[in-house]
This record gives sequence, structure tokens and C-alpha cells, in this order.
Amino acid sequence: MRNLLQTLFLLATTTLFAQLPESIIEPSKEVDLFDNYKGSIYKLKKHKEASITDEASGTFNGELNYNIYLDIIEYVKNDNLFQIVKSPSVYANIKGDYYYYCNFKNSRGQKRQGYYVLVELSDNYSVYKKYTLKITPPDELDVDPMTGGIPPGSIKTLTSYYLEENGVILELPVGKKDLLATLSDKKNELEKYISSEKINPKKEEDLLRLVSRYNALKNSDTNPTRSLLSNTDQNN
Repeated sequence: MRNLLQTLFLLATTTLFAQLPESIIEPSKEVDLFDNYKGSIYKLKKHKEASITDEASGTFNGELNYNIYLDIIEYVKNDNLFQIVKSPSVYANIKGDYYYYCNFKNSRGQKRQGYYVLVELSDNYSVYKKYTLKITPPDELDVDPMTGGIPPGSIKTLTSYYLEENGVILELPVGKKDLLATLSDKKNELEKYISSEKINPKKEEDLLRLVSRYNALKNSDTNPTRSLLSNTDQNN
């Protein structure tokens, strides 16, 4: 898996782009359930010129967007809507977000398949983020006193972070208390590090620094464990 990820970065910077081949796309349909909601089911406001890498045939460009609701990469061509086939060997780079379709599992062996965005790649572990939605339907009790109308529903994009090792993932809470509980075997050391370095886990850069510190602490043990996910609270 890690070799495949590294291949993407090389291809993305060295390959001349061409139009997406039919072998990696399939027809899709527009979702209109939330047309009157505030917010969007998409990561971007509209489809943007981006790239797709297929290990079997190369790197291509097209107008892409991530549909969070359906968990698909959408492709628009001549006003027709398609989706990229879901395959671990097909990757997307949309405005700097590298989307991978991953067949992850949690510590209990439960499947956690879907599109994840790679944010950190090291020799021992990776950190991904995943976009999901909080959809709030119209509240019929919350009537506008001036107009008597019902306010529209709302859609909010949520971002979750995951520590991955050998295909197993652990969610990383961004709240300080919950994060320290998750990485409980190094709680005292990490608490001091957060204080001294003024780490804010809600910031992606700081969260990555904290994970790197955690990895260093695990490796400095007298009898270091091979797994970064061992001795953690794995309840995903």
C-alpha cells in the first residue's frame, strides 16, 4: 500500500495529462434531495480541473469533485455526470487533497472502506483525514415569527483524522482530553509536549506534530513495540 502511495506522488509530478479513459469511469446521477438546504454535499463549490492516476494506464485530467454524501469522486464531461471507479489502484488529486479508496479495518476487524485523504506518510505509519456530513433536516417547530416560514435544513462538512498502520486505522480525536485518552500509554509525556510546544490538536499541522512525537516516544522505549496502535484505546 505504501509503495502505491509513493508512486502517485511521482506520477503526479512527471506525467503529461490526458482525458480520462472510459475504463475508469461509470455513469452517475445528480443528487437533488438537498437542493433547498444551506450548505453542500460536495467538498468544493463546483467541479474543478484535477487529476486522476490509474496505475494501469497513467495520469489523466478532468473536472472533478468529491461528493461526500455518496462517497464518490465525480467527473463531469460534456455536461454528463460520471463517477470514478472505486479502486485502490485509482487515485485523485483535487486541489491538493489526495483521495485514495481504501479498504481499511478498525482494531476489531470491522471494515472501514471509503475515500480517505492522505495528509502524512512515514515509514511506520500514515495519517489520513475523511470528510463526512452533518445533515440537519428542516425543523417544523422552528417557524420564522415574521414570515411563518420553516427554515431550510443545513449541511455541514466534518473532518475526522485517522492513524493508519498496516491497513488498520484508529480515529484521532481533535479534543485534547480525548486525544490523550486515545494515546493513553504516553499520556504524561504527550501532555508535557502539548504544554511546552503550545500544541493545538484542532490544527492539522499540530496534530501531525503530536503523532510524530508519539511515534518517537514509542520508538525510544527500552523494548519498543513494533505497532504504533498497540496500547491505545481503539474503539472505532
